[in-house]
Amino acid sequence: MLSAKNLFQEILDDDESFRLFCSIAASGESQGGWENGRIAALVPADARELAPKIARHGADEDKHGRIFHALLRKRGLRPVPVPPETDYTMLLERHGIGLAHEKLRDDEPLSVRDVVTYLAHSRVTEQRASEQMRLLRRHFADHPDIGRAVRMISNDEDNHLAYCHEELLRLAYAGHGRAIQRALRECALAEIRVYRDVSLAVMDHMGRILGWPKAKSALFAAGIHAVYAYERLAGWRRMASLRMPERRDALGGPATTAPEFA
Repeated sequence: MLSAKNLFQEILDDDESFRLFCSIAASGESQGGWENGRIAALVPADARELAPKIARHGADEDKHGRIFHALLRKRGLRPVPVPPETDYTMLLERHGIGLAHEKLRDDEPLSVRDVVTYLAHSRVTEQRASEQMRLLRRHFADHPDIGRAVRMISNDEDNHLAYCHEELLRLAYAGHGRAIQRALRECALAEIRVYRDVSLAVMDHMGRILGWPKAKSALFAAGIHAVYAYERLAGWRRMASLRMPERRDALGGPATTAPEFA
């Protein structure tokens, strides 16, 4: 039976597929950590109150990258190079979503509009991350090898999503509502395309590693295309809506550590 649980169990049980999965995840998290760190350093003077929260976001992402590397070490595995077609973070940047790395490498302060762009991009991508980690938490929260990591990362992703909602609403009340709506719609529509392409690429690599028959690979590809069709029609709206979260000031404190992994 094809299911998300069976798929991930198959990836988890094989060293090579698990190595690729953790390598892709670690690379994306580490890249997110760098991006947030640079944004925190470049926040404009009239938005400096956001800098500690952005830095906390980046510290969480760095921690997640270390956790995935630690999971590899626990199995006696080393990371592998990430295939470019599976690099979600870099493909989003290539599609013009979020703040360009060229801008982040400069020392020029960002504008409030840049902050809106960053938060809209984060709100969309953290929705995806939160949903994915909740799926893994539902099936693997008690797993002896990865359960603790899944629970910790899932909680962090929920915090990141709550933070994005709250800060975007605050900026909307300050008069940036239309810019936020435009940025969220643009980001959401681009993200679902990139997510589809990355998912197809990852499944292609996993299929070759695990020796899937063509029929099985075709079923997974059909499922990915079906999800994209739904998201293109209406599902993207869940990524572009805003509501005040139950978790208020979710990134208001210091980042939690992960001594059991890192």
